[in-house]
Amino acid sequence: MIGPFDGEYRFLSNFYVPNNGVFFEGICYPTAEHAFQAAKTLDISKRIRMTTIGTAAEAKSFGKTLSLQKNWENIKLEIMRQIVLDKFSRNTSIGEKLIATGSERLAEINTWKDRFWGVYNGTGENHLGKILMSVRNILQKKGI
Repeated sequence: MIGPFDGEYRFLSNFYVPNNGVFFEGICYPTAEHAFQAAKTLDISKRIRMTTIGTAAEAKSFGKTLSLQKNWENIKLEIMRQIVLDKFSRNTSIGEKLIATGSERLAEINTWKDRFWGVYNGTGENHLGKILMSVRNILQKKGI
């Protein structure tokens, strides 16, 4: 199993800054976290503002102030999949590193008590890890 996403596996984190950014609906964001937080709203001015926010942690904080799309809970997993796929497809050096994880289980082990996207104290749904493994399968088949 690979997790947490730090050290040599930091590139798996949504806070990692890839060389070519991450695109979502035509806008380039510094990180997957920026893109995901921006996707919460349909307000284009807030999405554009998100591109100028310094760090992924600051983007996450700003994302908490946004008015959520009405169907956010129903679409957030698919949006995260699109963002993660773009991150690793557009940035082939880390896409290759993702492929190199082989068939290892990827788990976003964390200390911030997130049991939806990751695993905290041994329990969690690990949706980010599952999405990463799904994207890895796509990239393995495509051969980047």
